[in-house]
Amino acid sequence: MGFLQSISLVILLFLLHRTESTWPPFACDVSNPSTKSFTFCKTSLPIAKRARDLVSRLTLDEKISQLVNSAPPIPRLCIPGYEWWSEALHGVASVGRGVYFNGTIRAATSFPQVILTAASFDAHLWYRIGQAIGTEARAVYNAGQAIGLTFWAPNINIFRDPRWGRGQETPGEDPLLTGKYAMAYVRGVQGDSFEGGKLKGHLQASACCKHFTAYDLDFWRGVNRFVFDARVTLQDLADTYQPPFQSCIEHGRASGIMCAYNRVNGIPSCADYNLLSKTARGQWGFHGYITSDCDAVSIIHDDQGYAKSPEDAVVDVLKAGMDVNCGFYLQEHTKKAVEEKKLPESEIDRALHNLFSVRMRLGLFNGNPVELPFGKIGPDHVCSKKHQALALEAAQNGIVLLKNSARLLPLPKKRTLSLAVIGPNAHSPQTLLGNYAGPPCKSVTPLQGLQSYVKNIIYHPGCNVVDCSTVAIDKAVKIAKGVDYVVLVMGLDQSEESEGHDRERLELPGKQQELITSVARAAKKTVVLVLLSGGPVDISWAKHDVNIGSILWGGYPGEAGGTALAEIIFGDHNPGGRLPVTWYPRDFVKVPMTDMRMRSDPSSGYPGRTYRFYNGEKVFEFGYGLSYSIYAYEFSSVTQSMVQLNQSSATPTVEYKLVSELGEKLCKRKKISVTVGVKNKGEMAGKHPVLLFVRKERPSQGSPVKQLVGFRRVNLNAGERVEVEFLLSPCEHLSRANEVGMMVMEPGLHVLVVGDEEYPVTIVV
Repeated sequence: MGFLQSISLVILLFLLHRTESTWPPFACDVSNPSTKSFTFCKTSLPIAKRARDLVSRLTLDEKISQLVNSAPPIPRLCIPGYEWWSEALHGVASVGRGVYFNGTIRAATSFPQVILTAASFDAHLWYRIGQAIGTEARAVYNAGQAIGLTFWAPNINIFRDPRWGRGQETPGEDPLLTGKYAMAYVRGVQGDSFEGGKLKGHLQASACCKHFTAYDLDFWRGVNRFVFDARVTLQDLADTYQPPFQSCIEHGRASGIMCAYNRVNGIPSCADYNLLSKTARGQWGFHGYITSDCDAVSIIHDDQGYAKSPEDAVVDVLKAGMDVNCGFYLQEHTKKAVEEKKLPESEIDRALHNLFSVRMRLGLFNGNPVELPFGKIGPDHVCSKKHQALALEAAQNGIVLLKNSARLLPLPKKRTLSLAVIGPNAHSPQTLLGNYAGPPCKSVTPLQGLQSYVKNIIYHPGCNVVDCSTVAIDKAVKIAKGVDYVVLVMGLDQSEESEGHDRERLELPGKQQELITSVARAAKKTVVLVLLSGGPVDISWAKHDVNIGSILWGGYPGEAGGTALAEIIFGDHNPGGRLPVTWYPRDFVKVPMTDMRMRSDPSSGYPGRTYRFYNGEKVFEFGYGLSYSIYAYEFSSVTQSMVQLNQSSATPTVEYKLVSELGEKLCKRKKISVTVGVKNKGEMAGKHPVLLFVRKERPSQGSPVKQLVGFRRVNLNAGERVEVEFLLSPCEHLSRANEVGMMVMEPGLHVLVVGDEEYPVTIVV
């Protein structure tokens, strides 16, 4: 039997044993006398020293065996197998290989898909969701139903193109928003405090920021993510694609990074030394492990042709700074690379040091985890009432009210009310979850949620499935004519947008529009349209259709999505979500998805991307969202209306100054405190996100149209007023990237914007 075959057998035997055991796998069992002599088991020593000791004891074959996601046991050192690949995008999932819902724990809390959670603009909510996911992850492990605690989330790529099938997994199109989400989620999952700094090396679970970097195309017109070469300017890298990852590492202190399939400017991400070692580890201070996406090493030779041989691909990724391969390529080709003297064994040692350090930080080399910190987290922490209430809160706070003509919503609560619920997404539990989901604790569809308010409900799917190739318009129209109100639940699902499947069109699929307009014309009163989708949809026609009174975007709202939608429709919750992406018109599909440029190019007719640079028509803007209340803003105070960043009071003559030249001390000293007064002028209490933007009065070439610089969510009773403070650093919030990717400060008038209110701030450099 060959070495690889024996490894496969050991893994199989381990997995079979796992189904019979309720103990989590761990090393350094104090009841085992043989472990007492192992330096790597001495918890009083620094983790770096322990990891070095462990690696020094391994044979070359044992070392190579550990370079893949399904790492086998090392029996002679009493080290169990470990699975690096587990998923927890919006709840502990069953997608990876590390978690099994086949024991005491059969489900986990399924929070809304990330794109909807982001619409809450509530960093504390994101943190609490991360906390809940990290707690449930540890509970599953403690229950013996997991062989890993490394979870490959969050996805913090920028939602650059509305067609991207995986945009639903991200916090949207804005780098500041995405970076704040990453920081909050990672801190929650890993067991840190909301402010950060609580962790002293020990992890509740490990979060992994992906996909590093500029990954946002899966399959478009014959171009797939495995061979795509993303041509990205240094300017766009600096102020769009990289900031979320920098925030995730520097502020979130993520313990994992995943390098992406695609190449960036000709170099595969997983083979890019400048990206993985120089930037992530060197400039940003990353201390953790770097994994490839699954089979991302093999494609460097097999698909991209970047490496001349499989061994060269192995050398490229390990020398670049990658540590573990999702797949088997390193297991199969690393030894030959060493034998051919292409790869020094020290590169393998470096990778293993990172890998075992993370496992030690998780407490898996400290004896039985259930007797250690996080050891008391058990099955009762999974699907707890607290976590399920949080899932409902997240859905409530993310759902966006896009239209409410004549204040159709909320609907009246009358016992005699009759209601038609029509649409292929009205009673589809799976659609609520989005992708990368596990089995939910429960599931409440929109139909079931509405049934808790109205007894006299008639339901019809309207279409056979979401693609709506077969439609029952006559039947739906007949139903609509006989009831007081109609709620249409339409949109997309994973058959329309998903990993490996980007959209071709921005309109609703098939005959959905025909069904909606026919029902709306026939109904006694204007109808309510609910859209479930990850990506934006061109519903310009519905926006202007007088027969459609209200439109709600519900994303993929998770296990409690139906309850949240029903509570909003009947007024038990005041909607406050705001769109985290621009909704483009259908003609945007003329723009090649492969064009990575963010900034517009008027000379060629290229419109640019995202609210920061796009200059074309919009269906709905980034940050758009209505409420049952009306909110008024005013700038109460701004500590500096003129920010002097030069060393003298002389009139400046420079066009700009590098932020790096200004110095950290000066930048900190010149911070601006901005206080915004917010008043709820409506009749209902509400949770309201306050978004603060900045724009230049005279934009220079390459400047954003406007840019989000801060956001806070406030809770306001009817008639209540509060003041919200934003602390801005001019060097961070009022700077821009130049053509070579350096952040610069430009003199002149910058305008702070919140709602319709503006406040000028002059920068002198």
